[in-house]
Amino acid sequence: MTAASIGPALARLAPVGLADLVERAALQTRVDRKYLVAEDALPRLLERLTPYARVLEIDGERAFRYRSVYFDTPELTSYHRTAYRRRRRFKVRTRTYLDSAECWLEVKVSGARGSVTKHRLPYHPGDCDTVRPGRGFVDETLARESAGPVAGISLDPVLITEYRRVTLLLPDTASRITIDTGLAWRAAGSALRLPGLVVVETKSTSAATPVDRLLWRAGTRPARISKYATGLAALRPDLPAVPWRRTLRRHFRDAAPAADPAPVISQHPEQEASCV
Repeated sequence: MTAASIGPALARLAPVGLADLVERAALQTRVDRKYLVAEDALPRLLERLTPYARVLEIDGERAFRYRSVYFDTPELTSYHRTAYRRRRRFKVRTRTYLDSAECWLEVKVSGARGSVTKHRLPYHPGDCDTVRPGRGFVDETLARESAGPVAGISLDPVLITEYRRVTLLLPDTASRITIDTGLAWRAAGSALRLPGLVVVETKSTSAATPVDRLLWRAGTRPARISKYATGLAALRPDLPAVPWRRTLRRHFRDAAPAADPAPVISQHPEQEASCV
């Protein structure tokens, strides 16, 4: 299923502009719940949301291409903190909105009770595969959040994710829903896709959203999945993966990694076309 195949269901939703979405539900500090949902269940879910959800629309489009490059230390500190469920965890990535060539450097820090705080810096798309121009921002953010690692430790590109995203606003609860289709991962010369499944993520201040309740009533429970950590674990079976073992066995078992015919991460950040 592609974004086009859910087009009729999306077309019935009222639109919301980006500025209005950010004003009403920026949620830089929030609680996220993620679900793995069968693609063929999406139209019905969207139909049930029609009375009270609005869909992000930019220049007439309602589904957008994303590419994220994740960075980690040589020891994979970010990954291991997540794998061993350390209280203070962090992720560093660049996120490129491929349809607009807009790019951000982002630092996400996980804290108590599942809260997530995201810090963002506008970034040049040609620098999407390096943190060097924004390393001061990364170090300052991690120090302020007491999340580590120590400033000066190398942060290298480790994993690329690509997908298409639809974003919904639930005005009554000031919450957001993202629906990611066409999920793909690339790392170390290998590539992985997850056919037949999408990631639905609810983002709220704390309380469950109407979408959470709809999914619970349908028997769908939150899944342990991180685009970075679960994807890297699927591509690197040598890594510890206890938190995602059930997700990997249930959903990734038939999605065996394959050789990636294209370079995974450009080693020449001056080549701007490598990221957009």
